[in-house]
Amino acid sequence: MSTVVRTSAAVPTTAPPAPGGRPASTLLGALVRLARPDNWPKNVLVVCVPLLDPLSWHATALANLGGAVVAFTLASVLVYVANDLVDRRRDALNPSRWHRPLASGQISPGAAVLFAAVVALLLAGVLALLSSTAVLPVVAYLLLNLAYSLGLKHVPLLDVFVVAAGFVLRLVCGYLGTGVAVPGWLVTAVFTVCLLLALGKRRQELRSTGDDHRPALRGYTVPLIDQLMQLSATLAAGSYLLYLRNEAPLGAHASVAAVLLTPMAVFGLFRYLQLVLVHHAGESPSRILVRDPALVANTLLWAVLSAGLQLFARVQA
Repeated sequence: MSTVVRTSAAVPTTAPPAPGGRPASTLLGALVRLARPDNWPKNVLVVCVPLLDPLSWHATALANLGGAVVAFTLASVLVYVANDLVDRRRDALNPSRWHRPLASGQISPGAAVLFAAVVALLLAGVLALLSSTAVLPVVAYLLLNLAYSLGLKHVPLLDVFVVAAGFVLRLVCGYLGTGVAVPGWLVTAVFTVCLLLALGKRRQELRSTGDDHRPALRGYTVPLIDQLMQLSATLAAGSYLLYLRNEAPLGAHASVAAVLLTPMAVFGLFRYLQLVLVHHAGESPSRILVRDPALVANTLLWAVLSAGLQLFARVQA
């Protein structure tokens, strides 16, 4: 029988600032934290995947990718604000989230709505500069996350599927912006990797706070999540191998690329599983991906080698 580990800290260890007291930070600082800039790198990492294909190495594609990154960054800020507005009362009781600007009262709901309106205007301006096809994934992302904030996040399993779908939309936007065909097996690989990351986060939440602060966690157990993570990692590795063999622009060098790149992809999956299952470090996947030395080094080596192989294949064609 499995046992869900719950920490004894059912309430915040430090009390939030009292109403009318001196604010813990300036309004500007609170707004910056509301926008969660530490999560922005994932927009760059996912939207710019098409840069691995030398066909996207031209000025127009680079400009479109830059616009797509900015658009998804602004769209994600809108999603974070909407999510924090809806969850501010529940977050105030969560020992790991009570310090968020809205939950702690550092920002009023009205100020957050005004901030979101400014971000929405900036997003509209950026979308006006993008092609119509590249705009569609951004709009779909906003609609999907609106449904997520209003209720889908409370549905077990569906909650992680929605999160993973948001990253797929980022990837698709990048490909549509560069004009390079969207590779189906790569989309599947990204989707299953993002499922793995979302499940790792749910696992850590379940271990640290139980299911009291996120209703969807009542549909999970640690053993179930462990099995789902193993399945997601297996599907991700298989999909990536199929991408290399069938869709990557590698020509006659596909077999060589599979031999060289697959071990790096598998090592990345193994390392993430080790961090989550052994070191219980899954609470912030984006922080793990950009701060763990082994993952960063492996990812950089994989990216350089992947781009180099594809460029060599283009030259030889």
